[in-house]
Amino acid sequence: MATYMRTIAVEEAFRLPQLATQVTPWSNSVLRADRAREWARRLPEFDELRLAEMDEHGVDVAVLSLTAPGIQVQPDAAVAVDDARIANDALAEIVAKRPDRYAGLAALPLQDPDAAASELVRSVQTLGLCGALVNGPTLGHYLDEPRFRVVWAALEELDAPLYLHPTSVPAGEWHVLGGRPELAGPTFSWAAETGGHALRIIYGGVFDDHPGATLVLGHMGEFLPFQLARLDASYAIVEPLRTLAKLPSQYVRENVVIATSGVCSHAALLGAVLEIGVDHVMFAVDYPYESTADAVRFLRSAPFSETDLARIAHRNAERVFRLDPVAKSRP
Repeated sequence: MATYMRTIAVEEAFRLPQLATQVTPWSNSVLRADRAREWARRLPEFDELRLAEMDEHGVDVAVLSLTAPGIQVQPDAAVAVDDARIANDALAEIVAKRPDRYAGLAALPLQDPDAAASELVRSVQTLGLCGALVNGPTLGHYLDEPRFRVVWAALEELDAPLYLHPTSVPAGEWHVLGGRPELAGPTFSWAAETGGHALRIIYGGVFDDHPGATLVLGHMGEFLPFQLARLDASYAIVEPLRTLAKLPSQYVRENVVIATSGVCSHAALLGAVLEIGVDHVMFAVDYPYESTADAVRFLRSAPFSETDLARIAHRNAERVFRLDPVAKSRP
């Protein structure tokens, strides 16, 4: 019998039908209709399908977050603030019912940065959520902009991570995708756009201003761990708008933590660990969009020592999200 190892999945999506902001995450896409129907069935459910799949495959805890595009596309700031509060209250109730199985990341109404910072504080200190997740840019605004420093200050003060997730709504026309709709979405564009957003945060000096802040990137780091040498070499030959205190790679290694979500490749996992260190990699399924069975099989068979595998499976998530490290024994 295989040795039990606690497993925490950190990028697990949900949907709430009571929000005013309702944009189907896979609308206007080439994703298969049968998959979309199954996702729609599973996203708003917390008591049967989700827990059954976790139990079947050995996932102890799921860190839940509002599915893309979340409230980032809401044009009315007041509505966004209300939706964030509704979503975070509902998520806190879901977690409170099963604190042994669920944790949660707050939605932030970045349309109003001051309100977003306040909602973050409330979500972490009062509701007990373990950080926040943002789905891409907010109405075309990126997290390196000065308006969002109040949010970064709150994240740093709370020691709460910000998970930067892809958005399902394109930021604008991207000609390389023209005539090739297959490239839009998880095949290419989401990772490229999210990796670019993370680079804006780095090159915008966010981590110089807030060195204690932590950014989480899913999907094996949205390409970035495999580009660190190129980033540093390029930085040496450009005239940056802002001179950084460190090389770009250092911020990735010090301020960024990645999750495996949807990239079940041992070669990619080994490469990421070699570049950023095993303490900066966490396990995720990306439920319901990816296969829990495939993700757990990939984790269990990864070519790491038991100690390092435990870091990826649960210890890093416990540290980053401040989760209770006491494991309940699985029969």
